[in-house]
Amino acid sequence: MKIPEKYRFIIELGKALHTYGIPSYKIQSYLSEVASNKGINASFMDFPTWINYAFYDEDESYNYIECVPPGSLNLGAFSRVAELSKKVINSEVDSNEISAELNIIHQKTKKVNHFYSVLAYAFAAGGFSLIIGTNWISFWFSLLTGTLVYLMVYLTSKSKYIENVFEPLSALFITIISCLIKQIYPEFNVVLTILASIIIFVPGLGITIALEEITSKNLVSGSAKLFDAIILLFKQFFGVLLGLGIMSSLMEVDLTHHISEMPKWINFLGIPVLSITLFPVLQVRKKDMFFGALTGAISFSIIVLLAGFGILISTFIGTLTVVGASVLFGKISKTPKTVYLIQGIIILVPGSKSFMGISNTFLNSPIAGSGNIFEEVAFILMGIIGGLLFAGTFREKSSSRD
Repeated sequence: MKIPEKYRFIIELGKALHTYGIPSYKIQSYLSEVASNKGINASFMDFPTWINYAFYDEDESYNYIECVPPGSLNLGAFSRVAELSKKVINSEVDSNEISAELNIIHQKTKKVNHFYSVLAYAFAAGGFSLIIGTNWISFWFSLLTGTLVYLMVYLTSKSKYIENVFEPLSALFITIISCLIKQIYPEFNVVLTILASIIIFVPGLGITIALEEITSKNLVSGSAKLFDAIILLFKQFFGVLLGLGIMSSLMEVDLTHHISEMPKWINFLGIPVLSITLFPVLQVRKKDMFFGALTGAISFSIIVLLAGFGILISTFIGTLTVVGASVLFGKISKTPKTVYLIQGIIILVPGSKSFMGISNTFLNSPIAGSGNIFEEVAFILMGIIGGLLFAGTFREKSSSRD
C-alpha cells in the first residue's frame, strides 16, 4: 500500500532517528511533537527491530509498520535530523522535500576519514589506559592494539562474515597479540590492555540506554536492548577466554601480576583524550565538539570531587550536573541536548567495570583497585538512572530541547 503523502515525512523521520541509535522513548516523544505541530493526530511505537506508526483522521485511520535493523549511535546525524525537523515544523522546508534532505544526511554519514578514525581508536585505547592507571609499556602498546581494532572495523565493511563475528573475533585477535607482547615485556598488563583496546565496543552505554527505556515504561524495547547489550558483553568476553585458552596451551601467561607506575595526575589526562576520540566514532559535528568535550570533563570532575560521598551519590549528582550542562549547552548552540547528554553519560557508564567483574569471576584475575565490582556497577547504574529520573529527562519534551 502506498504511503499517504502527508504522512511520509514523519515515517522517514522516524526511520532516520531509529537508524542513528536514538532511544525509543525519545523517538516516540520526538515524532509526537512533530506530528502535533503539523496538526496530525498520531501515535508511535518504536522497537529495536521495527517501528509502528498509527495516524488518525476523522473518517479513517492509517497504520504503517516497517522492519528496521537496530541502529548505531550517530550524534552528528541526529543533530542534522533535528535541525531538519525544526525547518519542517516552521514550514521552512516543504514536507515533500524532506526525502532529499534526509538522503543528504545519509550520504554524510557514509563519509569516513580513515586517518582520523585510526587516531580515534588508537587514542581511545590509550586514553582509557591513562584513566585506569596502568604503566607506560601498556599505554604505548594500547595505542597499537587500538589501531589494530580499527583495522578490523574497516574489514567489516568488506566482509559480511567479519561483520557478523566482529565482537568475539576482535577480542580474540587482541588477546593473542597481548599475550605475545607479554612474553617480551613481563611488566605488560594483559587484561587492562585488552579492555582498553575494545573499550569503545564494551556496551556500558547500551546497558544504560536499555535501563533508561525500562524506567520510561518502554518495557519491551528496553528489555530487548538490555538482553542484547548483555549478550554483546559476553560475546566479547568469549573472544578473550578463547584467546587466553589458546595462548595458555602454547605458553605461560601470567594474568595476576599488574604493574601501575603512572603518577595519579596522569589519570586526569585520559578524560579529555577519551572525550575527543569519541568525536569521529560518534560523528559529532564540529560545532558540537567543544561543548561535548566540556560535558565529559564536567562529568568526570563531579565524580572525582564527590568521591568521598560514595559512588552512588557522586554518580547521581554527576548525572544531574550533566543533564543541567547539556540543557545549557543545547540552548547556547541550538543543538538537541541529547547530543551533549550522551557524551557526558558515556564517561559515567559502568561498561569497563562490568568487564572487570567478569574477569574477576571467570579468570580469577583480580584487577588492581577493582574492589567489589558488581556492587559498584549496580550503584553506578542506579545513580545514572536516578539522576535522569529526578532531572525530568523522561517527561514529554519539546523536540527542540531533546
